[in-house]
Amino acid sequence: MTCAQAQENNINNNWDSVMDAIIQVESMGNAKAVDKSGTCVGILQMKKCLVDETNNILKRNKDERRYTYSDRYNPQKSKEMFVILQSHFNKEQNVERAIRSWNAGFYYEKRYGWESLRRRTKSYYEKVMRHYKGDK
Repeated sequence: MTCAQAQENNINNNWDSVMDAIIQVESMGNAKAVDKSGTCVGILQMKKCLVDETNNILKRNKDERRYTYSDRYNPQKSKEMFVILQSHFNKEQNVERAIRSWNAGFYYEKRYGWESLRRRTKSYYEKVMRHYKGDK
């Protein structure tokens, strides 16, 4: 295990409650879940672009791991990708930002601002928070 992977494992423990709540809202834990459009799949309802983004982050960090689109159906690998994405886009490990950006996309806040992100994701954030068992 590399130092980066050890750090990731520690961060992963911090994200468990958030991921569990998002999973309940997104798929109710069904690893084979597919949304109506057929583009979001797995427990975290991941699009292909999230796999691509994860692999780009790993490449920039000179990490040899890579994920495939089919890994979105694997609960463990989906969670690993979530942690990698949060580690890159949400360095402060802000729970609210993690939930809202998972719904709207990681670039939404940069394009439209925090208040716009909060308005756009109000309903989703409230649903996830009903399942969240971490520090509130």
